Amino acid sequence: MTDRELLVDLYRRAIAAVDAESAVRRSLEQDDPGPGPFLLLGAGKAACAMARGAQSVLGGRIGGGAVTTKHGHALSLDGLEVREAGHPLPDECSVAAAEGALERVRACDASQPLLVLLSGGASALWTAPASGLTLEDKRRTSDLLLRAGAGIRTLNTVRKHLSRIKGGGLLRAASSARILTLALSDVADGTPDLIGSGPSVADPSTYTEALALLRASGVEREVPASVRAHLEAGATGARPETVKPGDPLLERVEYRLVASLGDALEAAAASAEEQGLRVRRLGPMLYGESRELARAMGRKAREALDEGWELLVGGGEPTVRVRGDGRGGRAQELALAFALELRGMCGVTALFAGTDGTDGPTDAAGGLVDEGTLSRAEALGLDIRAYLERNDAYPLLERTGDLFVTGPTHTNVTDLALVRIRCRDSGATR
Repeated sequence: MTDRELLVDLYRRAIAAVDAESAVRRSLEQDDPGPGPFLLLGAGKAACAMARGAQSVLGGRIGGGAVTTKHGHALSLDGLEVREAGHPLPDECSVAAAEGALERVRACDASQPLLVLLSGGASALWTAPASGLTLEDKRRTSDLLLRAGAGIRTLNTVRKHLSRIKGGGLLRAASSARILTLALSDVADGTPDLIGSGPSVADPSTYTEALALLRASGVEREVPASVRAHLEAGATGARPETVKPGDPLLERVEYRLVASLGDALEAAAASAEEQGLRVRRLGPMLYGESRELARAMGRKAREALDEGWELLVGGGEPTVRVRGDGRGGRAQELALAFALELRGMCGVTALFAGTDGTDGPTDAAGGLVDEGTLSRAEALGLDIRAYLERNDAYPLLERTGDLFVTGPTHTNVTDLALVRIRCRDSGATR
């Protein structure tokens, strides 16, 4: 097995460990949720697979519902409405999906339990602008934050305070006396209010915090005036806050985390160790700007060469400060920037990829690079630094043969970083 084949195999094993359908099935089999008929509502890139898992256990105890996933990620589901909507920026379909979910929970009576299935991407896929705001207001604000390199905590804290469904909004609208939320985590610590912006859980953040985060991101003056006015009104108490910890509404809520990044990382690490490799577990450390993370990973690769580690395993959610108008994503940008770190190094191969199978607005999951990436680019007359400056990783990686494409995986626990170190005495092949 070549180093590239090894990393692809480990990626697949990591994905299998966080298979959304299996994760939901295990949770419901281990702890039966009680009698139905449940109203099932799901949102996220893994929503369809999670719904299949629920159907396999609950069967006739599901009394209808709807799931919303990213355009191109839908799976067929018997007895459930399946919608597709915009991600990473919401679209009209996102608004229709959120309004539909709110209408459904308002219509059901207290005797019908509610099953909510959440996974990464739900924040964009369910969009219900607060009173006085429009879809375009929310799109513009999200786009500015994404381009500024805002992390998920900043992005979702702002989103929650511009929404009628996030930050416990779905819970507030629901009549059901019993609400079970199953979440597939795409945040480092599995914080419930950040997964899908917490439509059915408590939110500890505030309007004041959302305003402060806009300022810290440098976009406060660029967001629509209506957004600033809304947040400022909320900060003065003129608008209702999101559902807070201790709210009596939470007494009817059960929340379960069914799978997370840690499960994927451990599956990859354990598989490598079974094959006799010395593995250094880096944990969820891919937080920060992609190019800065590439430099940090370069240092760790050099340390590994000196210390005898044969595989680095890490993950997380890098950000990209968008300066150009190129095509790519955070994992592709990280992979391409890491290729620059390999100058003068030999025996290193790295895979950086999203666990959902999509990276940015492209069909690639990420990039699979080695020390030959740089020489291949130079032979083609391509300047890696120039491509990075315009955030244009996709076309370069495509031309050098280093683009990693999987198609939708129907799960999502953020990104994986797998770095194979061919130590001086390992004798591994490429």
